[in-house]
Amino acid sequence: MNNIATKPRTKVRLKTQRPKLHKVILINDDFTPREFVVTVLKAEFRMNEDQAYNVMITAHRRGACVVAVFTKDVAETKATRGTEAGRRKGYPLLFTTEPEE
Repeated sequence: MNNIATKPRTKVRLKTQRPKLHKVILINDDFTPREFVVTVLKAEFRMNEDQAYNVMITAHRRGACVVAVFTKDVAETKATRGTEAGRRKGYPLLFTTEPEE
């Protein structure tokens, strides 16, 4: 029989942190048509006409507007897809992301 002392097993509980959320921000420019911005917001961010118009006009007046908040991967994907939609039409439409405070 073994007389080797065994260490008691300790359970380590990891606190699962919620993933940090990231804001998708629409940056205003003076070239992308308002209607096109609204179309992209509706398509990429599943907004209705009124929501999309309000986000677009807020960005127009203030220079930028938070569109939505997602996990980092989703935010970056949506920002990239929105920006690329503008590029395909020759517009400087720009969506960026930043961590939520």
